[in-house]
Amino acid sequence: MTSHDHDHDHSELSETELRVRALETILTEKGYVEPGALDAIIQAYETNIGPHNGARVVARAWINPAFRQALLDDATNAVATLGHVSRTGDHLVAVENTSNRHNMVVCTLCSCYPWELLGLPPVWYKAAPYRSRAVKDPRGVLADFGVTLPKEAEIRVWDSTAEMRFLVLPMRPKGTEGFSEEQLAELVTRDSMIGTGFPRTPGAPS
Repeated sequence: MTSHDHDHDHSELSETELRVRALETILTEKGYVEPGALDAIIQAYETNIGPHNGARVVARAWINPAFRQALLDDATNAVATLGHVSRTGDHLVAVENTSNRHNMVVCTLCSCYPWELLGLPPVWYKAAPYRSRAVKDPRGVLADFGVTLPKEAEIRVWDSTAEMRFLVLPMRPKGTEGFSEEQLAELVTRDSMIGTGFPRTPGAPS
């Protein structure tokens, strides 16, 4: 092992973290990767890229009607004003949940996903069961995620492509009148921006 590996205390690591650390060690020893480069990538996804970016976009839309309309009109340009620009050149479309319509995002062909706003896609998003069932039985899939909707509510499924990605603008939780943008952002979950979940309610555990 290199000195880089011995700098870490493994006693508190989960099984997954230990497996990742072992893989990092092997790749480093074989000269395939530089530890510094790995650390930079991980740091980028933890601090610069991730669901917190999308959460801030949603919170801004909840609190600022002009930004909300700009987001719905042209999400690509709207999020760019907050410093979020896609590195792959895809176009972003925001779809808004209402009391009568619930939106849900899938990529039936692969796993196209707005990484710059939501971070790394969850494993289930890339899995064949979700990709196939989301279109055929969206209400059943949502039920599997614990999302229950009124029977009269329309469920619309949006299929992402390499050229077009989608961001769900969830409904603002009740009881958040007077909340700051930062407080609202803490309620926005990754799943609520995919459409497989709801934002947290005030006072609920994270």
